[in-house]
Amino acid sequence: MTHDDFFAALPTFEKFSGVADAANYQPLPDDWSLATADIVSSTQAIARGEYKAVNMAGASVISAVLNALGGAHKVPFVFGGDGALLAVPESVLPKTREALALTQVWVKEDLDLDLRAAIVPMRDIRAGGHDVRVARFRASPEVTYAMFAGGGASWAEAQMKAGKYRVPAAAAGARPDLSGLSCRWDPIAAKNGEIISLIVTPVSAERSADFTRLVDDIVAIIDGEDRAGLPVPRKFGFPPKGLKYETLATHRGSPLLRKLHILAESLAGWLVFQGNLKVGRFDAAVYKNDVAQNTDFRKFDDGLKLTVDIEPALITRLIERLKQAYQAGLCRYGLHRQDQALMTCFVPNPFARDHFHFIDGAAGGYAMAAADLKGRA
Repeated sequence: MTHDDFFAALPTFEKFSGVADAANYQPLPDDWSLATADIVSSTQAIARGEYKAVNMAGASVISAVLNALGGAHKVPFVFGGDGALLAVPESVLPKTREALALTQVWVKEDLDLDLRAAIVPMRDIRAGGHDVRVARFRASPEVTYAMFAGGGASWAEAQMKAGKYRVPAAAAGARPDLSGLSCRWDPIAAKNGEIISLIVTPVSAERSADFTRLVDDIVAIIDGEDRAGLPVPRKFGFPPKGLKYETLATHRGSPLLRKLHILAESLAGWLVFQGNLKVGRFDAAVYKNDVAQNTDFRKFDDGLKLTVDIEPALITRLIERLKQAYQAGLCRYGLHRQDQALMTCFVPNPFARDHFHFIDGAAGGYAMAAADLKGRA
């Protein structure tokens, strides 16, 4: 396939256990590319207590590119905590490149973080001996998330970190369109025990069947928890904890007016959610249910990634299974435990139900799990 509607045309699967089924994946067309970005030295930023800013920066990559492309293009993407990955067709490469260039400036000037970005062609990925296969998981009736397999996404990220395929930053003062990027929900306290962020990657493609069984076992353990370990947002905060970052992401009017506008919206939202009210086309009960369903707390990005709320007994079972697989040379894994999860939202239209919510651990999450994986490897 070489059509721009590749992702929109993919069949969906609805049981997350299907994430390990190769039949659900289709190869990305040769004339597509991977747009990848992450925060340089994110571990140090986390140590300084800036993980909300790191999360906001990662989500801003998705927001900027999707806003630049408009609603005409459905492209696969995945949020990585301190970065993001999108697959885009050749026809939108100029817009994607510009969005990445603009986002780097915003992250540097407003968040004081360094975002690097690259666009890696699929032809080069395959020439390097890797592949990118994409599946489409239906998280809710209104939202689907992309799953990536084949090793190509990891290879593209490594190329970016080596300084290849780099997208230069735009001129100072330039800004991307980050409309819809927000973070008005309070941090999500663990209800069942602890929030764990987990990354599990295969050691060898030759043992794909064994790795599939491992993923099935992990999913089965998590499924033993209520709502499959989903960290459920419970409080629409006022004033919002992310007020500073949402103000920085908005560029219409003075900073004071932007902050007052967000505060007014947040207060109205807080009152509506407190009373579980229906106001015009907006139904608070429906929205809260959609938020819970539309989260990306579980995904596959050249490996299994989970941020889940589970009880201590299940954590023990999970770690025992991971150790067994690691000692057998089947997988590498990284795990980070914390008391809370964070949610960063992309809500292009609050009256529509296709809003996206990105979940990560509140004390380092995927970035710290990745560091744990690297140390263990």
